[in-house]
Amino acid sequence: MATEFEDQTLKCVDCGADFIHSGRDQTFYAEKGYQNLPKRCPNCRRSRKQRSSGPRQMHEATCSECGTATQVPFEPTAGKPVFCDECFQKRRQAR
Repeated sequence: MATEFEDQTLKCVDCGADFIHSGRDQTFYAEKGYQNLPKRCPNCRRSRKQRSSGPRQMHEATCSECGTATQVPFEPTAGKPVFCDECFQKRRQAR
């Protein structure tokens, strides 16, 4: 049974602006099992995420599919395949 959610107006804890927590967003939150309401408006959430993520450290690797030298945002583990962007996308599309 689907539950209909109504839009809610919430106040951002960072900037103090009112923002809408839409029924659609509430449905998404419910599907993901989130228990708490969002505390930040979309702009502050995006800004906070960008600040905390910082620049990614890239690691040298060789593509397990085509043998091309590439860089990946994680440290490769011995015995596990690593793919360049092109081969990764091809595998993703094949699914």
